[in-house]
Amino acid sequence: MVTIPAFSTVSADLEQVELKMKRSLQTPNKYLTDVLLYILESGGKRIRPALALLATKFGQAEPERAISLAGAIELLHTATLVHDDLIDNSLLRRGKTTLNARWSGGATVLAGDLIFAQSAALAAETENVRVISLFAQTLGTICRGELTQLFAHPWREQTREDYHDRIYSKTASLIATATEAGGILAGLPETQIEGLRAYGRNIGMAFQIIDDVLDFVGDERELGKPTGSDLRQGTVTLPTMYFIQNHPADESLARVLDRLETDEKVIAEVVARIARSEAIPASLDEARQFVRAGKDALRMLPDHPSREAMLALADYVIDRKI
Repeated sequence: MVTIPAFSTVSADLEQVELKMKRSLQTPNKYLTDVLLYILESGGKRIRPALALLATKFGQAEPERAISLAGAIELLHTATLVHDDLIDNSLLRRGKTTLNARWSGGATVLAGDLIFAQSAALAAETENVRVISLFAQTLGTICRGELTQLFAHPWREQTREDYHDRIYSKTASLIATATEAGGILAGLPETQIEGLRAYGRNIGMAFQIIDDVLDFVGDERELGKPTGSDLRQGTVTLPTMYFIQNHPADESLARVLDRLETDEKVIAEVVARIARSEAIPASLDEARQFVRAGKDALRMLPDHPSREAMLALADYVIDRKI
């Protein structure tokens, strides 16, 4: 787990969340338990559970229910990654071997389903019907987003709105749920709950855009995967959209997106041209717009250490390197 300074106020709670998640993944089969814990420990910065915890601090959430909520959010995220890696046939995530590189597709799906089940069990421990309902709705949003991407229009027909819908479903919806559910458990007024949701949504949109930028300009050793991974799979992200907008007749790019180009040198040059182009600063500007909107949404919340931490996280999202 990567430590983020903005989360110092909930660091002790995050340790409790880790223990909660690990206990929830214990099974009678030691090998299965070890694999599930390997998946969990391959996770990243724990941004989603930290945001859920920060949101609960604005009010009077019962501590154990807040821990359960945060664990549910992170396990749901973990389960989606297991399924994402299988769908994308990814063999590495953050430099570590993915489960589908070791197991059959069927076994990988079942492992993801098991983690989904445990995340739902933790959500139920909040004993808050509204939170449980929100959790279910978000799972549906994520799954619909994956299906929509699988059956997406050809890349030439995809719009900026399609991209925004996709990254909302993929990333921003769960971050928005983390902050909204935290506000619900804290018993906050509806205006403040809506402010937290808007913050989470906008920060989530920015987070995914930065991910898509780093896919072109990041350090492969830090990313744990080759640059241009989405492009190689024929997936159009925001930097590619900006590049197409300014270079609509680029035949090499079209061949890569159509999965017709097999020469690695040609593919690497296309990735490098996008990385050097105006598409990167244009994408960063769009991410900054979402961050500004997220910060503005926090005006609905009172002065509080959690508010300061969320503002600091918004800056971190833009400045991060991995």
